[in-house]
Amino acid sequence: MKLSTTTAQNSFKYSWLLSRVWPYIKPYMFRIILGFLIAIPLGLLDGVTAFALKPYMDYVIGGKTLEFTLFNHDFCITSLQMSFLLPIGVVLFAGFQGVLRYLNTYISTWTSQRITNDIKFNLFNRLIHMHPQFFDENSSGVIIQRYMSDPATASNGIVDQIKTITTSLFGALGLIAVMLYSSWQLAVIGVLVLCVAFIPVALIRKRIKNASNKNMVISGNITTNINETYSGNKVMAAYQLQSRQEKYFREQTWNSFNVNMSLTKRSGWMSPLMYLIASFGIAIVLGYGTYLINSGQMTAGSFASFVTSLLLLYKPVKTLGNTLTHLQNIFVALGRVFELFDLQPEIVDLPNAGKLEGLNSDITFENVTFGYIPEHTVIKNLNLRIPKNETLAIVGNSGGGKSTLVNLLPRFYDIQSGSIKIDGTDIRDFTLDSLRQNISMVFQDNFLFSGTIRENIMMGNPSASEAELRSAIESAHLEEMIADLPDGLDTVLGERGLTLSGGQRQRVAIARAMLRNAPIVILDEATSALDNESEAIVQKAMDNLMVNRTVFIIAHRLSTIKNADRIAVITEGELVELGTHEELMQLPDGQYRALYEMQFKKQETGIGV
Repeated sequence: MKLSTTTAQNSFKYSWLLSRVWPYIKPYMFRIILGFLIAIPLGLLDGVTAFALKPYMDYVIGGKTLEFTLFNHDFCITSLQMSFLLPIGVVLFAGFQGVLRYLNTYISTWTSQRITNDIKFNLFNRLIHMHPQFFDENSSGVIIQRYMSDPATASNGIVDQIKTITTSLFGALGLIAVMLYSSWQLAVIGVLVLCVAFIPVALIRKRIKNASNKNMVISGNITTNINETYSGNKVMAAYQLQSRQEKYFREQTWNSFNVNMSLTKRSGWMSPLMYLIASFGIAIVLGYGTYLINSGQMTAGSFASFVTSLLLLYKPVKTLGNTLTHLQNIFVALGRVFELFDLQPEIVDLPNAGKLEGLNSDITFENVTFGYIPEHTVIKNLNLRIPKNETLAIVGNSGGGKSTLVNLLPRFYDIQSGSIKIDGTDIRDFTLDSLRQNISMVFQDNFLFSGTIRENIMMGNPSASEAELRSAIESAHLEEMIADLPDGLDTVLGERGLTLSGGQRQRVAIARAMLRNAPIVILDEATSALDNESEAIVQKAMDNLMVNRTVFIIAHRLSTIKNADRIAVITEGELVELGTHEELMQLPDGQYRALYEMQFKKQETGIGV
């Protein structure tokens, strides 16, 4: 699946989204509920200031005395006392509100981060088990955007935004209660006008979804551009490609700008429209409120309290509108996240897959056909048998299917027809873990991970002993190189191991393969990118790796090919010749002989590789 073609089609199915995100929310329900309980009084306290205006206007400004009975005791508060008590009460409430706000923020951030981590952990677990073709079809930028940025956007904000809605909602309810207490007639007018003001929020949903999806693709392209600039920096410098990379970066950045401005152009009228609608409400309230005061149906204090409540109400209402817009953006990201969870790797264990316990007799390719895309066949009806402990050299024209053939054995890709068998059992009947545990691979450009040399070698067998590690290092001819490094085996490598030379990286990879001690070894042009001196050392290490193992070797070095037990010539995905060097050289019009004359013979005469 191409991730850039996402539609987030379930982003408006709120019950579906809730059912999918619920398993991640459930473990933290206590803190979430606690946060919501804090959010309720936090919102309700917004009405305190507005409510305080009524007694302030009626008793302090009006000079009246407040008399009331509580628990059978009569109380009397003069206007002077009231003028001190009310401000102190407002300050105390503000301090209490500040403490609640801090607790709410802390709990919300903690919960959101934990949910984000859980989603990222599960998504990354899915990502590392995807088949290689998935990575072939999707750029690094889109993968990073979808697997890292979308979960953060989705889960990191959802709890916070829902709590904001809760706070705003209860803040609005508290203020509405004050309004109702002051005048139910004016309250009905104010609430109806505010409900009308929410209509624009519902009209912008689909535009948010479209803009979010476009921005996801653009952000992925920008990340890919940065990754390529980093990884291909030498090619960029050698071919003066700086202007090309900068042009592409500028184009994508402007595309993102245009998408965002397009959304702003269409959604920017929402806030002014809400204010315009609200202003009609204020105008009506002012006019009708004046009538109620003049007719004696309402005191000045009640009217002041009501107007303050109405004005304060616009803040949570505005927050609620913006929050709902942000929440829709989060739902779009959630929709994309759960699309990823629904992706299934095409290469998986069969229900009753067994465990491969080593190689006893042979490996066979029977009528194997394969193509990366159905319309283009790379391997065509290939038949081949490799006995145990045989070294098979695979040669042929560039792009003829040599690397594809060896990549089928560890099931990096699954064949379209035919079968690949180990000891007579189809490899699809073994678990992937046990199959790959029995295969060691050394590639042309071996990838070393960030970390120490020790950690990279131990990846071949994490449970290996120190003696086994030292033996692998010795067999890979790494002792001298390690001795020259400041921290020896514990020297930290740069990203992709680029602080080592090509030959050194290959020997670390060979040591890693040696430590695995697998019965099957695949060497995919492991020396093709090295100079003669480095190649000679790496070849010695490879010779040690090949002892008493079944070896598939794609090589360009004549000595390696000649020393192989047999040579398979692959042309256009077909096995055209098979035999020893001497046997194949006897074929007068043979393709191996032609390849030897063009490519290999000069190695014997010392002209070069």
